Amino acid sequence: MIFVTLGTQDKEFKRLVDIIYKYLENSNSDEKIIIQYGNTKYDYDEFKAFKNVKCFDFISPDDFEKYLNEADFVITHAGVGTIINGLNHNKKLIVVPRLKKYKEHVNDHQLQITENFAHEGYIIEYKEDDDLQDLIKKVKDFNPKKYESNNQRFNDELEKIINN
Repeated sequence: MIFVTLGTQDKEFKRLVDIIYKYLENSNSDEKIIIQYGNTKYDYDEFKAFKNVKCFDFISPDDFEKYLNEADFVITHAGVGTIINGLNHNKKLIVVPRLKKYKEHVNDHQLQITENFAHEGYIIEYKEDDDLQDLIKKVKDFNPKKYESNNQRFNDELEKIINN
């Protein structure tokens, strides 16, 4: 199962929904796909042509956890919380950053987040000219680096600064 999550922000991310739709049209995939689209306006009736797809605007934390656990991999926006949550669940992630030029966000911090996580070997980065079908083939053999939080190190360093 593929879990697609666009997050719960007030900003739309129609480009990612278009990417998923194009993938479905071109792949003939019958793999179950769950799409949590949040505030992204789209004619989701178009997805009814694909019997293997279910679309939801918002889902409960319990349902989010359920779909995350069931997923073979996750396709997501570059929200740090979603990425880290997926990594903590040992999920393979394809991350599509929201971009300022499409008015998907106020700046390109999601691009920077995606590049950093990909550079460290945690995720597969979706770049604008990528073919999602190719990335889905790649993610199946991808072995992400085990995520280790640096919160404790950060807190220790901050404590040293405060105490000096």
